[in-house]
Amino acid sequence: PHTSWKADPAMLALALADARDRARRLAQDGRPFLLGIVGPPGAGKSTLAEALGEPAFPMDGFHYANEHLDRLGLRDRKGAPATFDVDGFAAQLGRLRAGRDVVAPRFDREIDAAVAGALPLSAADRLIVVEGNYLLHDADGWERIRPLLDEVWYIDVPEDLRLRRLVARHESFGRTHDDAVRWASDVDGPNAVLIRATRHRADAIITLTEGEDA
Repeated sequence: PHTSWKADPAMLALALADARDRARRLAQDGRPFLLGIVGPPGAGKSTLAEALGEPAFPMDGFHYANEHLDRLGLRDRKGAPATFDVDGFAAQLGRLRAGRDVVAPRFDREIDAAVAGALPLSAADRLIVVEGNYLLHDADGWERIRPLLDEVWYIDVPEDLRLRRLVARHESFGRTHDDAVRWASDVDGPNAVLIRATRHRADAIITLTEGEDA
């Protein structure tokens, strides 16, 4: 299904209500319903996940440390699929799906690093929102992620709006305007192309337009 949040906000509420209903049924099996939120950088994934009012499990906590990225020669590609610990991400998702609690890492943009043991998530939660760029990616180990999720929603947003948000975010964390524009184009840009190529695999598409601030 294709859900437009701006044109018909009731549709998003209905989709979430349906997910929560299925989550209640799954809770009887002793595990949470894992709802994925995916989209390119700047699409509004974190804001939507927060707005849903459920426990959140961000993929960003599995960024490799900058020191390790330096060893791999990937520091200037931070945010690409190879710069994440997909094995650790899949392992913790698998534990939740098996009905086990986890304590997930959280990415702190202020220090540009993941903080271990920051987000306690309980298998008793009925619904957990899993948020990240590559939930629908199907290569290099990421193909293990989608089967661990019960449903995935893709956030679609006009490209100019996405870029403005992304540049503003980079500037807010200390980059100059020129560097923010360069990073959004040269580093985040190829990642966005890769993520958009997975759009057709989503269970629902949430379309945000110029008037939305998600």
